Amino acid sequence: MRAVLRTVNRVLLGLLGLVLLAVGGSVLAIGLGAPAPSWWIHHGRHDVLLNAAERTRWRDAGWWWPAVLAALAVLVLLALWWLLAVLRRRRLAEVLVDTGDGEGALLRGRALEGVVAQDAGAMDGVERADVALTGRRSAPSARVRLLLAPHVAPGTALHRLTTGALAHARDSAGLASLPAEVRLKGARHRAERVG
Repeated sequence: MRAVLRTVNRVLLGLLGLVLLAVGGSVLAIGLGAPAPSWWIHHGRHDVLLNAAERTRWRDAGWWWPAVLAALAVLVLLALWWLLAVLRRRRLAEVLVDTGDGEGALLRGRALEGVVAQDAGAMDGVERADVALTGRRSAPSARVRLLLAPHVAPGTALHRLTTGALAHARDSAGLASLPAEVRLKGARHRAERVG
């Protein structure tokens, strides 16, 4: 799902950038003396964005300026929401560990990621393991990527991961569950010569 959102985000940003580039470039070209096309809203380099007639046309309508200001406010709020969504941290900074006394302790997310990655990387046939924690600090989830050697069966590696590294992390942090999204990829190897 994140890949779809990332793709939609990039496509929308690209389209918005192209539209702004086309409009800005055409305004600059007309301002430098290029002839304006017939469909363009202004007709020459000395034409203003809003002339006096356009600015005062809706002055008597009491709904016009509040509607314009409300639409601009909604656009600003949507742009701020989008900016915060893009800049939001994806990784979990800390995990709340249940200590049994009702207080709890905080464990650095990077530390738990490192331990799970080290345990997963030590499994037979795993060449590289990457782990990222997401979610809330009281209910984390893991994203695990494993690079498997050619001789390892994916089902076996997944079983070892869930009963080994992920189970150890769940138990040591005192979590009720640790859901995980696991991506397995086979390492490339050269073709063997048959004699």
